[in-house]
Amino acid sequence: MRQTLLFLILMLPVSLSRPSFAQATPAAPRPPEAFGYRRLVVMFGRDSVQVLLLSKPGEEKLKKPLLLWEQGSIPTPLVLYDARGPYPAFPFHPKKVLENCHMAVISKPGIPLTFDVTGQDPNRIFRERQPPAYYCARNYLDYYLRRDEAVLRYLKKQPWVEAGRVVIGGHSQGTSVVAHLAAVPGLVSRAVYLSGNPLGRNMSMLAEARQAADTAGVGYIFRRWQEVVADPTRADCQGDDPRNAYGFGASEMPELLRTRVPVFVGFGTLDKGVAGDDYLRLETIRQHRTNFTYREYPGREHNFFGVKNGQTDYDDFYWDQVGEDFLRWAGLWPGSK
Repeated sequence: MRQTLLFLILMLPVSLSRPSFAQATPAAPRPPEAFGYRRLVVMFGRDSVQVLLLSKPGEEKLKKPLLLWEQGSIPTPLVLYDARGPYPAFPFHPKKVLENCHMAVISKPGIPLTFDVTGQDPNRIFRERQPPAYYCARNYLDYYLRRDEAVLRYLKKQPWVEAGRVVIGGHSQGTSVVAHLAAVPGLVSRAVYLSGNPLGRNMSMLAEARQAADTAGVGYIFRRWQEVVADPTRADCQGDDPRNAYGFGASEMPELLRTRVPVFVGFGTLDKGVAGDDYLRLETIRQHRTNFTYREYPGREHNFFGVKNGQTDYDDFYWDQVGEDFLRWAGLWPGSK
């Protein structure tokens, strides 16, 4: 259940209440090492990029494949914790896969690595608070692409990484980074693209508005896109500012169709981006592409929850199965090849 709650915090635009705790005097943040993570600092220009690593205890220096997980859109610390301990930093359970690989995740720029959410509602605090200016200046697709490529190249040089078996994966907004970096020749060996929309974020928003018969919402999306295109480099830190919206709103089809490494495309059939995934499949069939594997999850929505009576069923958590599916495909699950 705790893993389910974390996923709601990171991915969903709704509030899910949890039992509250008495607010104590704020203590110094606990470091990620206290929760079993290793920390690396990779220089990217003048920026110090924080990377958390998770390995099987005692095998931190053992040469293994690497899985780099791309974060979604919310500027959330990687490790949230409270009186009961930490939430997991990955949406799927990592214990079994650590037998076969190391796992890595990169922090959002300027966002703390850890955060004590005791006595607070973690579903709200990171959506409602204004992120720091350092984050706003870097929260756009091109920065993430250049930064994460630099981090990947650094990690591949480490003696404990099997450089020929580096997998990149992501969910939702993280798939935009996955799509672009998977197309870089020789950078990764496989890519996992979950609940993305190859036609761009705008098409998902339009699909949602159309389904709701929200004519005003449809009109706003088109007007907003017109404003973004007119000034695509403006960064005002007001939500998804034009520089952010321009990069993540564009279609990823060209990058995906340039990709030559194997790609796992997974999505729930009730996801608002499903038409884009279906279009990608039609196009890869037309082009006789054999490096794409498609896995659809019937009756599941964007975050792979089930749907009951038209409402998301938060008790029907399916991420562990999704994780096992793509990890087996990537040869990272124990017993898989």
